[in-house]
Amino acid sequence: MRKTIRIQVALAAVILLAGAVGFAQSGEATYKAKCQSCHGVAGTPSPAMAKAMGVKAASDPSVMSKTEAQMIASTTNGMGKMAPFKGKITDAQIKDAVVYFRTFAK
Repeated sequence: MRKTIRIQVALAAVILLAGAVGFAQSGEATYKAKCQSCHGVAGTPSPAMAKAMGVKAASDPSVMSKTEAQMIASTTNGMGKMAPFKGKITDAQIKDAVVYFRTFAK
């Protein structure tokens, strides 16, 4: 009986870990394909991009103070010189990319 429970717990842990890894890869892939050219590899734009487009680093206090929902809305609808992504990628991809971007501020 104990062996069966251990196997089930181990299987559940593997499934949860696989889901988390898939989620992280999804956000990372979307970020690299759609966001990285302006926001930088690690969430820090190049000085030229920051100046030309007004892009701030993920670690900038004004960016860190935004909630996930606010960042999703900004990405979906556009903000400043950033064009909206609504209709270009799915809502789930936007959310995953925002979650990934927020990891740079930590």
